[in-house]
Amino acid sequence: MPATLFSQIKHALKTLQPAEVRAEAERDVRIGLIASSSEVLGDMETFLAPAHLSPLRRAEAVRSLARGHKAATDIVLCESSLLPPPGSFLFEVEDPETCVRPILKAYPELMLPLARRFYPFRKQASYKIIRAVAQENALFCLATALPDVVPSLISLPWAIGAYGSDAAFLTMNQMRMAFQLAAASDKAVGYKEQRSEIASIAASSFGWRALARELVGKIPLGGGLIPKAAIAWAGTFAVGLSLERLYRLGYGFTRAERAAVYHDAFKHGKEVSRILLGDLTRHKKTA
Repeated sequence: MPATLFSQIKHALKTLQPAEVRAEAERDVRIGLIASSSEVLGDMETFLAPAHLSPLRRAEAVRSLARGHKAATDIVLCESSLLPPPGSFLFEVEDPETCVRPILKAYPELMLPLARRFYPFRKQASYKIIRAVAQENALFCLATALPDVVPSLISLPWAIGAYGSDAAFLTMNQMRMAFQLAAASDKAVGYKEQRSEIASIAASSFGWRALARELVGKIPLGGGLIPKAAIAWAGTFAVGLSLERLYRLGYGFTRAERAAVYHDAFKHGKEVSRILLGDLTRHKKTA
C-alpha cells in the first residue's frame, strides 16, 4: 500500500468511533405483543427470542418483550387476526418474517438495537447496512469526479474534502460497515476485536483502486466513470456479504465465492451508478 494512502487512512481512523456504534446497538428497545391467546404470544416470543440463542442472550431478548400494548414499548406487534392498534405491525403466525422489513423501514434509528437483541432482524438489518454503504461509496466516486458538486447535497457520512483519495474514503467506509455489521450480529465491536477484518479491508483497498484506474484509463473521455463507481459498489457489497456470513456462521467467503459475488454485484453496481449519476447531474442543474 503506498505510503500516502496509508497515511490518509491512518489519519482518517481518528474519525471512526466504534464505541459510538456499540452504544447505539446497546440502546434499550422494547416490543409489545398483542395476541388472542397465550399460545400465539408464545409463538411471538419464540420467534423474537429463538431457542438457539445462548441462555443469556435469550433472557435479554425476553426481558425486552411486553405482553400487551404498554406505553413503555417502542414497537407493537399485533396478531394479524385482531384489529391492530394505530401504528402497530401485523404478526402472521404462518409467516412471522413478514413483520421484519416494515419495522426496519419505519424505525431505521432502531435498526442496530433491534438486530442485536432480536435475532430475526439481523439478516435484513445487515443487508440494509451493506447496501447503504455500497451506495455511499459509489456516490463518492461519482461526486469527486464531477466538478461543481455541492457536498451538502450529498448524503455521505463525512465531508468529501477530508479525504485525499477515493481509496481512503472507501476503506474507511468499509471499516465503518464492519463495525455496524458486527454490532447488528451481536459480536464484539472495535479495532482490537475486529483487527483481522480491518486488516483485510485495508489490504484490499489498493487492489480496488488499481482496478478502477485501469478501467478509467482504458475508456476515453471519462467513460470509465460508471465502471469506477460500480467497482466501489461491488467491492463494498462483496466485502459486506462476506462479513455478514462471518458474523452469522463463523466463516466468510472463499476467494472463488467472493469473485462470484463481486461479478454479479458489478453488474448491479453499474445500474445503481447510472441512477446516482443522473441524480447528481440534476442537482448540478438546479443548484
